[in-house]
Amino acid sequence: MSISTINAERVYLIDASIFVFRAWYSMPEGFRDPQGRPTNAVYGFARFLCELLEQTSSRHVAVAFDEALDGSFRNDIYPEYKANREPAPEDLKRQFHWCRDLASCIGLSCYRHPRFEADDLIASLSRYWRRRGHPVSVVTGDEDLAQLVLGPDDHWWDFGRGAGLDPEGVRQRYGVRPDQIADFLALTGDSVDNIPGVAGIGPKTAAALLAHFDALDPLFERLDELAFLKLRGAKSLLPRLRHAEPTVRLARLLTGLDTPIEEIDSIDHQPRGPVQADSLDALLDALGFGVTLRRRLQALSF
Repeated sequence: MSISTINAERVYLIDASIFVFRAWYSMPEGFRDPQGRPTNAVYGFARFLCELLEQTSSRHVAVAFDEALDGSFRNDIYPEYKANREPAPEDLKRQFHWCRDLASCIGLSCYRHPRFEADDLIASLSRYWRRRGHPVSVVTGDEDLAQLVLGPDDHWWDFGRGAGLDPEGVRQRYGVRPDQIADFLALTGDSVDNIPGVAGIGPKTAAALLAHFDALDPLFERLDELAFLKLRGAKSLLPRLRHAEPTVRLARLLTGLDTPIEEIDSIDHQPRGPVQADSLDALLDALGFGVTLRRRLQALSF
């Protein structure tokens, strides 16, 4: 099933940070509010939302924002988690708040949590909607979220770059099933999030190991089988993996998106609401946005 055949009952779960950051780096710095503060990220994010909603016309759209940028439960487990990232500048933090206000004004459900990341919120939402028979499209550029493409009609979708993966597409790209992605990343590590892996184990080796053992638990229970695998350097993997097991187990706690979130799991999630015209006008006036974008956003009423 291609992205173009998405129907009205498909659920779109938006990883906001990716698209806000892209707008921050790609939109001209000349976008300013009447006080002279930058608005380029929120302007670009607004255009992205327009394009997505105009193209899909879906009743089910939610946006997840990162509030736990440096204080998520993963930092409790591993303090160095994402420690390689520079903190967001104040001008960008301010725009994240505006982006959230904008999404709410056009009727989208917005989610954030002080202890869980947007990825975790999207994972909980995907479970909620999948249990109710809805196919899910995770709208993001973060390939870690490919682990959520579990249903036959689910998609990972990098909107704007024309990249979409269904479950078979995930398998072809990584050499593993979507449900193996978290184990795959625990073996290879993830330099973007500063998650350690096993020295000498890259994507091909990790995929080969999971093809044989299926998951981390059987791998570590049956390490002696490594010597018999037709895999380059298989014999040397035995001591390396045995020594690295605590690191891999730690990494798996960081790469997985299976932690329940009571605040998300216990509520009844609603479809899109109407555009809040007065609130939207007030926000756009404060941002100094012109009539063209205003009309486009107002026309998104479902």
